[in-house]
Amino acid sequence: MTCLEQLPSEQIRERSIPVLETERLILRAPRLGDAKTVAALANDRRIAENTARIPHPYKRADAEDWLASANARADEETFLITLADGTIIGACGFDVREDGVPDVGYWLGAEYWGKGYATEAVRALIDRAFGDLEYDALHSGARVTNPASRHVLEKCGFQWTGVGLCRIRALKSSAPIDRFRLERGIWASLKRWGQMKPIVRRVA
Repeated sequence: MTCLEQLPSEQIRERSIPVLETERLILRAPRLGDAKTVAALANDRRIAENTARIPHPYKRADAEDWLASANARADEETFLITLADGTIIGACGFDVREDGVPDVGYWLGAEYWGKGYATEAVRALIDRAFGDLEYDALHSGARVTNPASRHVLEKCGFQWTGVGLCRIRALKSSAPIDRFRLERGIWASLKRWGQMKPIVRRVA
């Protein structure tokens, strides 16, 4: 048995996820000890109604369940978004769907909206997916009633592909969403043109 196999599963998952640094943010693997803070941030109907999987109300037990299952699959990566001082402000990540293309998702606590943090975090995810993991394309979506989220995707280079339906857990029904796709070639061109600042990576 290796030393890694003797570690608790949470530590193994955390070690498998890199720490991503941007100009203002640090993206790191979530930990069970983050449950209280995550629950306080995510317990907001405005967040739940604009994400697929977050229930409302969102209790500490919901956060604990989510944190326990985060990064359990090899084809997903989930990060908590923190400020440089360690303050947790949201979460983001991607998971591979049926077509083999990762789907990017993200949310921020309401007090951190409108500061460019979501765009900064999503750009870090994009660099991770295309630069390190060498995916060929990414998908994402935003409710048609959420222009701010759509703007984040557009600033990151995503191209609109049409409107679809997405099951929203908090609504207990489906809602129309704008679907987006980003090709690796477009990302590479944007990087060359200097429209996306590179991220810095370090080992936790």
